Amino acid sequence: MKPFLTLALFAFSSVSFAQSKNLRFEKQLIAFESYESAGAFDVDGDGYLDLVSGSYWYRGPEFLDRQLIGQVKRFGEYYEDFATIPMDVNGDGKMDFITGGWFEGKLIWKENPGGNGEWKEHLIAETGNIETIRAWDLDGDGTLEIVPNTPRKPLAFYKWVGPNQFEKYQVFETQGHGMGFGDINGDGWGDLISSMGWYEAPADLRHGEWIFHPMDGFKDLSIPIIVTDLNGDGKNDLILGHGHDYGLYWMEQIDRDGRIDFQKHDIDPYHSQYHTMEWVDLDGDGKNELVTGKRYRAHNGKDPGGKDEVGLYYFKWDGKSFVKNVISYGPFGEGKGSGIYFEVKDLNRDGKLDIAVAGKDGLAVFFQK
Repeated sequence: MKPFLTLALFAFSSVSFAQSKNLRFEKQLIAFESYESAGAFDVDGDGYLDLVSGSYWYRGPEFLDRQLIGQVKRFGEYYEDFATIPMDVNGDGKMDFITGGWFEGKLIWKENPGGNGEWKEHLIAETGNIETIRAWDLDGDGTLEIVPNTPRKPLAFYKWVGPNQFEKYQVFETQGHGMGFGDINGDGWGDLISSMGWYEAPADLRHGEWIFHPMDGFKDLSIPIIVTDLNGDGKNDLILGHGHDYGLYWMEQIDRDGRIDFQKHDIDPYHSQYHTMEWVDLDGDGKNELVTGKRYRAHNGKDPGGKDEVGLYYFKWDGKSFVKNVISYGPFGEGKGSGIYFEVKDLNRDGKLDIAVAGKDGLAVFFQK
């Protein structure tokens, strides 16, 4: 009998709100395109990070000149481009990227031509509907594994084993909306997690058996789900957002009669569509902040709160609760959301982390001043 993971839905922490005083950002609108993913890597080898989003890449550090990658297929309001993961797949020294989408259900990589030509598309696998994709070093060998989030389809990861080659390893027969990676049970191995539950990693990730621990009461969680020890008790906790409803919260890991259990604490119950997030040291004080926001028109405005105003925020952990700081907020055209995949990197080489974020509300960079 496999253990069940129960949830205590009480003991909410207080939620603090503040306008950003310590950090200041300056917005630069890059394009009115409505792709929902933006990556940042050096496309042309000049030492500066460029932006890659949808059909185009934008030359850094000004991001004023753009080059065509190739036309991305459109399905209604959506483009078939739900992630931008840099990887030199063919080993030629030029950075390619991995992406995929919901409607065609294909995991692909696009080949950097090393000039201004269009990027050739290569199939990695037909996976079924891809909500988005993340990359983690699952086995600790220094190379990222590719993990597509395919709700109601098998959970698998794809290991790069050489130029143009990936091997597929299935973890479990199905997964939910949401995906995270981290050591939940403290055995030294990173586990995977979705809205359905968490998947306990074996010592041999390729051939060992992953043990599934179900979780009840979750639906449409963020990608990623952050796994980190917030309160310093030696046990990793979870930071979760509702991708298609109201709510952002953290789950404190506790021991209940020898079983792993979680206790829920609100971070922000007042805004919706927290579909993606980053856990980074934004202000350089050695402690991570949570950067996240609203995915604008995630389900074409049909989600709860789908027509509310749009925002991008960072939340600072004070040891007991999170303090909310506004980076951008307002109606469409004024506020800016977080899309489905965004980057937090030093884009202008001034030593401060900036935010490159796409979405159906356009592509923008927030430079930290």
